[in-house]
Amino acid sequence: MITGRGRFNLYLLLTLVAAIACGCRTHKNDKGKQLATLRVHLEAGADSTARNLTVPIYRASPVDVQVEQDPFLTEAHVASARVVDVLGGFDLQIQLSRQGTWLLQGTSGINPGKRYAVFSQFGEKGKQSRWLAAPQFGRIISNGILQFTPDASREEAEQIAIGLNNIAKKNESNEKW
Repeated sequence: MITGRGRFNLYLLLTLVAAIACGCRTHKNDKGKQLATLRVHLEAGADSTARNLTVPIYRASPVDVQVEQDPFLTEAHVASARVVDVLGGFDLQIQLSRQGTWLLQGTSGINPGKRYAVFSQFGEKGKQSRWLAAPQFGRIISNGILQFTPDASREEAEQIAIGLNNIAKKNESNEKW
């Protein structure tokens, strides 16, 4: 009786090649599933009302900034986000939607010289949360671009940008309905 020993080895080899080609995923690196939040709060006056929060900006040497509890911009106003190279480092650049552009233009026009504090939750399942920056309104921002240097590593800034872009895509598809 002849056993198909050669045929068995061929089937074993094909099974092994298929297993390697298909593989099993043990580490998820789905950029499409990453999400991030964005909350932009306006600096509040020195009074300590229930509508204000005192927040620490910058981890290395924190600076306390008193901000309004309710944000004037959120991730719902984001059209796109990216990390851009600037002299000496990088910035997080956020392009706002039409409504976000109007809100930013109005707020920056009414509050020259005031700061705005930027908060974000990001990373795997939003495990990381941080106050990223507190820049000042130096002029009226009418182009709808919010650009600042975050208190984050470049990798963290990339995660925030990817997460905001994913939310922007979801918001865009929801608006079509």
